[in-house]
Amino acid sequence: MRSISLFFLLFFVGACFIFCQQNDKKYEVLSVAFYNVENLFDTLNNPNTRDDDRTPTGRDRWTKAVYHKKVVNVAQVLATIGRETANHPPAIIGLCEVENRQVVQDVIESAALKPFDYGIIHFDSPDERGIDVALIYQKNRFLPLSFKNYGLRLYDADGERDYTRDQLLVHGLLEKEPFYFIVNHWPSRSGGQNRSEPARLEAAALNKKIADSILHQNPAAKIINMGDFNDDPTNKSIAEVFKAVGKKNMALKKNNFYNPMYSFYKKGLGTSSYRDRWHVLDQMHVSAGLLKTTGWRFWKAGIYNKPFLITKTGPYKGYPFRSFSSGRFTGGYSDHFPVYAYLIREVR
Repeated sequence: MRSISLFFLLFFVGACFIFCQQNDKKYEVLSVAFYNVENLFDTLNNPNTRDDDRTPTGRDRWTKAVYHKKVVNVAQVLATIGRETANHPPAIIGLCEVENRQVVQDVIESAALKPFDYGIIHFDSPDERGIDVALIYQKNRFLPLSFKNYGLRLYDADGERDYTRDQLLVHGLLEKEPFYFIVNHWPSRSGGQNRSEPARLEAAALNKKIADSILHQNPAAKIINMGDFNDDPTNKSIAEVFKAVGKKNMALKKNNFYNPMYSFYKKGLGTSSYRDRWHVLDQMHVSAGLLKTTGWRFWKAGIYNKPFLITKTGPYKGYPFRSFSSGRFTGGYSDHFPVYAYLIREVR
């Protein structure tokens, strides 16, 4: 009872700090999150994908015991995102680097998440490693109405198809209000930023096409675009092609997407680190319709970098506590921090 009272006190103080000029209105809060779970593979060998390392006899010795620990770790993270403010796990969670629907099923049936009754939306993508994107949702808060995967057709210098992840679009009712969610995992930076950038520009163009098709029908549509974009907020793919901007007034003026992750990048914070440089590759973009005052609207975003998710010692001290390093399972979580956004709605 004391902890519940403390929660409401903290929420009231936070709400009053921001909204007290609006006659002490009361707001309810929910969270939406995205997490790159770092190669969540099952233990079975799929002959059609490059998953041989993540098998019991493969290089990584991916046993059932290791897999179970990985699943428990992922569920633990997802169950704690946003709870200090929203008082429950995220209503919507986008995921990437999942091998198939079954691994997602194992996560939502883990003890930490099972009480919240999540549903799954997932398609198998043609990615060469066999990793996909997915979306999970609390069934009592979100009703899916339609969903579709969009393939990204890339070709190498020889004209051969370069298979990568699909982009997932989900349309439904979040607390009876129409919403759209797009889940992304754009092509990696393998080979270097400049060499690999054209593939992400193609991914951005597809992402923009999906979003524009929604906004053409309804310019006020509420869309959350989330994912591991493998680019920072200032890179061309995000800032120029998809047009996710770092200022709310600019997003409202031109009906573009607002990128709340831009400010974290400018502060030197990040969701992943490479050679001691932080990057905000994991982002959430919100449409202009979520910056207005009717119904659910965007409040703020964050990087979920709690102490238990941070490497404590060694050469990677301060980095995300990844689950695999130097050819062995570390007992960690992921090489990325999750990101989240809070939505608020006036209680009438």
